[in-house]
Amino acid sequence: MLRVAVIGSGPSGVYTAQSLIEQQTVPDIEVYVLDRLPCPYGLVRYGVAPDHEKIKSLQNNLRTVLEHPGVHFLGNVEVGAPGLGVQELREIFDAVVFCVGAATDRHLGIPGEDLPGSHPATEFVAWYSAHPDAASTRFALAARSAIVIGVGNVAVDVARMLSRRAAELAATDMPQGPLGALADSRVEDVWMIGRRGPSQAKFTTKELRELGSLPGTQVLVRPDELALDPAYRDPAELPAVGRRNVEVLRGWAERPADPAPAQEHGRRIHLRFFLRPVEVLGDATGVRAVRFERTAPDGHGGVTGTGEFEEIEAQLVLRSVGYRGTPQPGLPFDEATGTVPHKEGRVLRNGTPLPGVYVAGWIKRGPTGVIGTNRPCAKETALSLLADAATLAERATAEDPMAALTRAGQRPVPWPGWLAIEAAEAEWGRGLGRGTVKLPDWQGLLEAAHSADVTG
Repeated sequence: MLRVAVIGSGPSGVYTAQSLIEQQTVPDIEVYVLDRLPCPYGLVRYGVAPDHEKIKSLQNNLRTVLEHPGVHFLGNVEVGAPGLGVQELREIFDAVVFCVGAATDRHLGIPGEDLPGSHPATEFVAWYSAHPDAASTRFALAARSAIVIGVGNVAVDVARMLSRRAAELAATDMPQGPLGALADSRVEDVWMIGRRGPSQAKFTTKELRELGSLPGTQVLVRPDELALDPAYRDPAELPAVGRRNVEVLRGWAERPADPAPAQEHGRRIHLRFFLRPVEVLGDATGVRAVRFERTAPDGHGGVTGTGEFEEIEAQLVLRSVGYRGTPQPGLPFDEATGTVPHKEGRVLRNGTPLPGVYVAGWIKRGPTGVIGTNRPCAKETALSLLADAATLAERATAEDPMAALTRAGQRPVPWPGWLAIEAAEAEWGRGLGRGTVKLPDWQGLLEAAHSADVTG
């Protein structure tokens, strides 16, 4: 019997489990997918916007893997400080694969970034997605103006959530607290701002177009800013996504001026380019504006400052400039890349493989690619592990992983516990006259999960 622990139940973790159980080289293998949360699916549950039902439906594919007889989901298991260390895991399992993603956001590194009212966009996403760590987070939705710094898909999601009406979100699984807060939001202007040009923006065309289809919302772009980008004037050499993005932006820039007063449109989304944030302005009571420097293309794919500055009023600032991996206790870590050093998924310490320890997903390659990119990444790691199987199985490990984890002070939530959470969320939603509504806090999740101990 070869027992493998996969740390993390997001796409990279589940695809790793799938690659391990679908192979034919090791006849007797069991995979234990461990997660700090009592719920599976990682960023598919806690990162995909609630109004993106098609992407969220990927949970059904991941569920099929986690329900395989050779795969065991165990939530509510803490790995790393203050939880289980690598050595403890290796005493229970023959191999450990870390699929822990990139858990923190990148910082702007500018004055005022940590003022009240200035947050990483990841916190806002976690809040409206019902991540239990964000249950007590509060945002300045009494703000009239909000700035989202960044021009990737997360920035688009955040701008869209700030602009949607509560009635449109009531049909989603968004928890009651965020839904009520967004219903009471006074935000009128949402600014999504990038330091480079439209041809270098990271959003995909489908997500960009969605902004233009929001009821009661205007999307405003400035033709003079778009024209600063040489590739905007001649997009022929751009990749397909870049060309499509430019076409959408050009259509918004060239449409006839609307004679109706701005206030008749409700909310406004301003897409701005070639502006680099240099300072968040405000005081202990909160943010009041962000100061930007105008940039210009440097001819080498980057931008340079022009010495011209602009202040944009805002009482809420959300930065969306990328994710970053965090050091894992007991593992080597490359601070420059925010990843764990590896070769084909085998963790390397000073260039030498660490026996029985592997990585997959963003902690392996950095926060790049889409959900599907995790498939080949996970398969590569799984093949390396399977090639090492004979050596890994020579070690003595615990007979019963569940009992060993309990002895180590953990209280795992197995698959029936997760099913009990799902049932509780469906019941709560019915009571509210909605569909399924997520439980947003640790207490509610764990009470629902442990009810399975009694009823099941």
